Parts: sequence; structure tokens; C-alpha cells
Amino acid sequence: MAHHRNGLSARRRTVGLTQEALAEHLRVDRSTVARWESGRATPQPWMRPRLARLLRVNAEGLDDLLTPRPPADARTSTREPEAIGPPEAMPSTPHADTVASVLHLGRSDVERREFVLASGGYALSALGLPDMESITRRTRNAAPGAVRVGQGEVTAVRHVVKALGDSASELGGGHARHLAVRYLTQDVAPWLEGRFTEATGRELFSATSQLVHLAGWMAQDEGDTPGLRGLAQRYYAHSFRLAAEADDPELSATALRGLAVQCMDLGHRAEAVQLGEACVAYGRQLDHPRAVAYYEATLANAAAQDGDRHTATKHLARSESSIAKPVAVAGDSWAAHYSPGRWAHESGMILSRLDDLDAAEEHLRLALDIHGLDRRRTRAIVLADLGGVRLRQGDTDGAMAAWGEFLDCADGIRSVKVQTALQDMRVRLRRYSGLPEAQSLRERAAHITG
Repeated sequence: MAHHRNGLSARRRTVGLTQEALAEHLRVDRSTVARWESGRATPQPWMRPRLARLLRVNAEGLDDLLTPRPPADARTSTREPEAIGPPEAMPSTPHADTVASVLHLGRSDVERREFVLASGGYALSALGLPDMESITRRTRNAAPGAVRVGQGEVTAVRHVVKALGDSASELGGGHARHLAVRYLTQDVAPWLEGRFTEATGRELFSATSQLVHLAGWMAQDEGDTPGLRGLAQRYYAHSFRLAAEADDPELSATALRGLAVQCMDLGHRAEAVQLGEACVAYGRQLDHPRAVAYYEATLANAAAQDGDRHTATKHLARSESSIAKPVAVAGDSWAAHYSPGRWAHESGMILSRLDDLDAAEEHLRLALDIHGLDRRRTRAIVLADLGGVRLRQGDTDGAMAAWGEFLDCADGIRSVKVQTALQDMRVRLRRYSGLPEAQSLRERAAHITG
């Protein structure tokens, strides 16, 4: 039997919030807050950092509020959790320090240590880690000799992320990950430990979240070994922590998307769906239509891989509705770069998993025709996918034509997705070994893979 969380409802009233007001801040229904307080439901991990901030308690205080107590406990006084007050009253937190943790990870990566993770459990546990007051403490407690950080340093991080991201999109993640990691550990590290205002600190954490996410994407794209898989997952989790501590819902959702895609790649379907739901929950705080399309497509993809056709179809339709809306203001975030071309590719593969092959082919051809997929790596992957869809349709000539273009783009790219596509194509072409075109494609693929 569920027990009412009297402490939770009392704390909400203490900070002057009604159920309706708290629900509006969290972008959930009032009935959801009512279920939390009645003990019939528990806030999802990705909701908790924001809920704690609204109730002005730390993570341990929120855990105490969320612990249901039987009616017998009502005879004793309910202790209010320690509130988060002004900076001078801030208690020390038992959370692992995000900056120290991510820099340790980066330095270990430079030393080529491996991180092997057995399941997607790490990805889900990462959602409860952010220390939402770390930037405030750093603003107050910077060492006297620490380097002063301003907008110039923030801009520098963003420029490096863009430059390295453009290179990775063109030639694959395997070419530049060590550059991203060394930049994090050697150049950005002193800034993260430096002296800055709270506003600058939030911007710095956001920019660093993008850099760390890029390192994770590069590790994921670089190879198919267990060590690199685990390494990517850790980078994504740290990117989420940095973004959540900066109170940046878009970057938080983007990091969660990275974790969701990682779980899909590793076959952890249930975790991928939960992380996709988290992406959508963060997306409700945003007005940018491309960002909303990005996260809705993530959940649709996870649901399709999990065999949930209803959920996949529903969220794919929502994603399509959002990507069709005009963008009022251009942005620099990765979600803002989710172009109609990228959407067409992802939706094409979702439709392929749902066995709607005609619609899948149409979306993949659309992805190739519209602006935004001119990067060699991206275009190569779309052409490989198009060849696979055409083969499933029984269009052998069309498949070989697409795969021929794929090979034109693939040479010189260091990407596990391209390597996997090459191997997949070679295996599928074995049944057509009597056709000269198939033999020629297999020989070209063997030359590229070495």
C-alpha cells in the first residue's frame, strides 16, 4: 500500500508552491505531482535535480522527502530536510565533484586506459548524479591564484568544439578524439577550476558539456571494442552532469540522447526507451522545433527497436510535425543543427525497422536530396542504409547503385558505422557472387577496409 509523502507536500507548501505551480515549473501534469505526494508514483531520476532546486533542498533532502512513511510515523514530528539557503550557509555535498571526475576520465583516456561496462545500468544511474549547487560553490570558493575566466574562454571552447565536430562529421570520430580530450584536460581544466561569475560558470559548464559530449561521440564512432563503448558512455554521462549543473535543458537532453543511442547500439532496449523518455521530458522545456524533433525521434527510434510500434509511430509523427515548423532564430547547439536532412535519414531507418520499406526509401532519398547531408561520413552512411533498404525491397540493381556511391564516399573515413556498413554490404553481396557488379563492389570494399 502506498504511504502519503507528507514531508513532500509540506515542503512544497513551505516554499510557497501549489501543486499546479510546481507542475508548471516541471512541465508535468498536476496529477503527476499529486501521485508523487500520495506515494503512488516516484519522480523519474531526470526530474529530481530540478525538483530539488524548486523545493530548495539538496539531493539527500529530496531523497528523505521521497521516502514513504507509514501512517504510524504520523504521531512523530516529521523533520524538514535541510534547506539550501544562501551561499554562506551552503552545506558540503557528498556528490562526486563533476569537474574532478570528468578531468580524471579525460586524463585516463589520454593514458589509454579502458573502461568496460557490462550493461546500460550505468547510463540510467548517471541521471541521479548532478550536483546542482557546484557552480555556486565554485564562484564563492575559487583559490586566490586561480585563473580568471570570462566570455573569451567560453567562446574559445565553443569554437574548438565546432572545428573538431566539423572534422569528425567529415572524416569520422577516429581522427580527432585525442585532440578533444587533450584540449579538455590541458586547456579547459584550469578554466573549470578558475575564478568566474555564476553566469559565466554556467556558460562554461555548458560549453564544456558540448566538448565532453563530442569526445563521447568520437569514442562511439571510433571503434567497436568494449573499452571504447564504455568510454563513450562515461563521457555522455559526464556531459549530462555538466549540462544539468549549468541548468541547460537542451544540452542535458542531448547528452541523454547520446546515452540512449549508446544503449540501442549495445542492445539495452528497455534502458534506451527510458532515456528516450527523458529526452522528451527535457524537450518539453524548449521552444526550438528542431530540438523537439530531435528528442521525439530519439524515443521513436528506441521504441521501434524495442518492438513497440504504437509508441514509435506516435513519437515519429510528433517529430515530423516539429521538424516541419519554421525556425525563428538560428542556434549554435547540436539540437539546432538537427536538419531536415538528418531527420529524414533517422526517420527512414525508423520506418525500415517498422517494415514500411517504401516510406523508408522515400525518406532516405529525401535525405540525400536536401541540404544538410553534404558531409562525407554522413552521406556514406545514408547511401549504405539506402542500399540495404532497396535490397530488402528486391531491387538488386538499385541496391548496387546505392552501394557504389557509398564506396565513393567511404574511403579514408574512420568510423565504426562506416566499417560496419562495409562489412554488412560484403556479407549481403555473397549471395550475388555470380554478378560482376557484386564482385566489383566486394573487391572495392575489401580494399577500403584493408
